[in-house]
Amino acid sequence: MSWLNNAWYVAGWDYEIGSEPLARTICNVPVMLYRKLDRSVVAMRDACPHRMLPLSMGLREGDSIRCRYHGLKLGPDGVAEEMPLRSEPVNTRVCTETFIVHEKYRFVWIWIGEKEKADPSLIPELWPCEADGWTHDGGYYHVACDYRLMIDNLMDLTHETYVHSGSIGQQELMESPMESRTEGQTAYLSRWIPDIDAPPFWRGALKKDGNVDRWQICRFDLPASVMIDVGVAPVGSGATLESHDQGVRGMVIDFMTPETETTHHYFWGMARNFDIDDAGFTARFREQQAAVFAEDREILEAQQRAVETNPDMKLNAYSIDQGGVRARRIIAKAIAAETSG
Repeated sequence: MSWLNNAWYVAGWDYEIGSEPLARTICNVPVMLYRKLDRSVVAMRDACPHRMLPLSMGLREGDSIRCRYHGLKLGPDGVAEEMPLRSEPVNTRVCTETFIVHEKYRFVWIWIGEKEKADPSLIPELWPCEADGWTHDGGYYHVACDYRLMIDNLMDLTHETYVHSGSIGQQELMESPMESRTEGQTAYLSRWIPDIDAPPFWRGALKKDGNVDRWQICRFDLPASVMIDVGVAPVGSGATLESHDQGVRGMVIDFMTPETETTHHYFWGMARNFDIDDAGFTARFREQQAAVFAEDREILEAQQRAVETNPDMKLNAYSIDQGGVRARRIIAKAIAAETSG
């Protein structure tokens, strides 16, 4: 197994889950999600306990779901409310598995593992997603690669120079020194790029010409999240790697939820502290960010195919990969502890 089970994973954005059932496989478990009439979220195994037809194909009746095959009706707690033959008494031992969910930061989080360990305080802290003076939005991609390849990608931003040359990439990224460190179950990779010409996106965000200081601070947290503190400030404004609110700043939000060993759900977005009341800019920027991450998806899916067709080779790590290497070590250690415990 390449992932933790006892952990919170993102099951969906708040806007993805509505009254109609949504099917989504999470950590090899088929899950169905929907909102009850009070808008709280239900998550249950996507298989009818009768003949295993996916419940996501079923019919909503109030807060309950009726299987489309023989009509078994299950409540939001997964327990039978009506048998296929209405004349039969309800057997409440007929039920399907349900999962604990928690809604926070505009995400619906799900706990696939042992229910008694599902502590909401373990959800990663995303302070920019609810702080005053910031706004937050994003999207979703299904990506046909091991979720750890996406973590590698996000913890090594030198790839921006070539993969994202038309938007956020620039040659100076290849020339700036990196610093990496591990603190407990968190890995960091940071880069300070002083006195450069701003790339197109950041020049537009800053709304002025002139050289800037640019920063990138990647943070990996278990089970599979990467937050990237990014931005630019005019040269001479006093911005530093440790303190940088002088210009325009964003926090790229990335959550990778394993689907299978070779596929995952990628929830991406950005919280930002500029143009926060401009709904049009938010929509346009979301489209731009979607295009950037589509470039990543193309690269990573090709990489996954290459991994599978070259079984005699292995991934190598160079100095630019130190952030991803640290993240993978944290993941492997946590999985070992979970399986041995």
